[in-house]
Amino acid sequence: MSRIVIIGAGAMGLAAAHRAVSLGHSVDLVEADAVPGGMAAHFDVGGVSIERFYHFVCKSDQPTFDLLAELGLGDAMRWTPTSMAYFMKGKVHPWGDPFSLLRFPHLSLTAKIRTGLQMFWTTKRRSFAAIEAKTAREWIEGGSGREVYETLWKRLIDLKFFELADDISASWIAVRIRRIGNSRRSIFREELGYIDGGSQTLVDALVERFAAAGGRLHLATPAERVEVEDGRVRGLHAGGRFFPADAVISTVPTPYVPRLAPDLPEAVRSRYAAIRNIGVVCLLFRLKRPVTGNFWLNIVDDEIDIPGIIEFSNLRPLPDSFVYVPYYMPHSHEKWGWSDAQFIDEAFGYIRKINPEISSDDLMEANVSRLRHAQPVCEPNFGDKLPPMQTPIEGLLAADTSYYYPEDRGIAESVRLGRQMAEIV
Repeated sequence: MSRIVIIGAGAMGLAAAHRAVSLGHSVDLVEADAVPGGMAAHFDVGGVSIERFYHFVCKSDQPTFDLLAELGLGDAMRWTPTSMAYFMKGKVHPWGDPFSLLRFPHLSLTAKIRTGLQMFWTTKRRSFAAIEAKTAREWIEGGSGREVYETLWKRLIDLKFFELADDISASWIAVRIRRIGNSRRSIFREELGYIDGGSQTLVDALVERFAAAGGRLHLATPAERVEVEDGRVRGLHAGGRFFPADAVISTVPTPYVPRLAPDLPEAVRSRYAAIRNIGVVCLLFRLKRPVTGNFWLNIVDDEIDIPGIIEFSNLRPLPDSFVYVPYYMPHSHEKWGWSDAQFIDEAFGYIRKINPEISSDDLMEANVSRLRHAQPVCEPNFGDKLPPMQTPIEGLLAADTSYYYPEDRGIAESVRLGRQMAEIV
C-alpha cells in the first residue's frame, strides 16, 4: 500500500482516486472548491440539477461506459436523436447529413462535394499522424477548399481562439469531427447521449464508492505546495495542513504546476508555462420556449460575436428550455473583464436575433460561470510540447486536459487518463 494524494476532484481526479483506492492504496483527494466534480459539477437552476458547463456523450466514449458499468450504472446512459445547424444570413440552415449539405445555399456544388468527402473520410481514419504538422486551416483548405473554410469555419475558430486562431492543430479538429461523425444511428441521423440525472450521477457514484473503500475527500482544501526531499515526494501542503504521501497526482491545469512544485527543474517549469490556455465565460439561460429545434447551432454572422449556442434541453429532457452560450476567449480580451450583467444582456440579445419570437417575458433565469483555464490551445505537433506525466520529481505525476491531445476535453478522456495515472503510481 502506498500513500497517494490527488490534487483536484474533477472527473479526472475522481477517476484516479477511485482507481487508486481500488488497487489498495491509501488515498487523500484534495479539492479547492466546496463541491466535487470540477467542470462536471452541477448546480440548481429553478429546481433543476444541471451542469455548469455542458457535457454530452458520443458512442465512441468507451471509458465512460466501462466506468458506469463498474459502478453499477450500466443502464444510466440515454441516447437522443440530435441535430446541428448553422445560423447564417439571418436564417437557420440544417446541417449534418447529405441532404442538408446539398440544400445548403451558401456553398458551390464543388465545395459541397469536397467538404462532404473530407468529412466522410475523416470519420473513417484511425490515425491523423499524416496531418500532425498542419494547422486546421491548412488541412481544411487542402481538403474542402478555401471557400468552405471562409464560409463555415473561419469565424467559428476566430471567435474561440481570436489571435491564436491560426495556431490550431489539424489533428485536434479532425479528432473532434471523427468523434461526432461516428456518433450516429445512420448517415442521416446523429445520436448523442447523456447520463440519466446528468454528470452529477457519475460524480456522486465515484465519491460514494471512493469513500466506501476508505478514501478521504477534502473539500475547500486548496493545494499549496508539494513537499520534496532528495528529489522525491514527501507530501502535499493543502488547506493549511500537511498530507504525507509517497506519490502525488496533480490533475489541476498545468499553469498551476510550477507554483505547486517549485522544486521542478527550471526547464520543466518553462515547458508547463509554455502551454497556452484560454478561458470561458459560460452562460446558462432558462427560457419558456426553445430557440431552435437543434442541439448545436453554429453561428456565422458578423453581428453576433459568439460561435454558437447549445440547446441542452434538445438532448436531455428538461421542464423548460435550457440554453448554454459559451464565450471562449484569451484572458487578454477586453470582454474577459465584463460583468455578468453585460454578458447576459448581450447573449440574450443574440438569442432574440436568432429567434425574434422570443421576448423578455420568455427569460426565466440566467446564470454565469467562469473558468480561467478552460481550453488548451493545441498547435501542430502539440504532443511534442507536453512534459512527461511522470515529472523529474520521483512520485509526482501531473496532467490536465492538455494531455488528452489530440482528443478534446470530455469525461471519457478524463476517466482514461485518471485511471492511467493511478496505475502508473
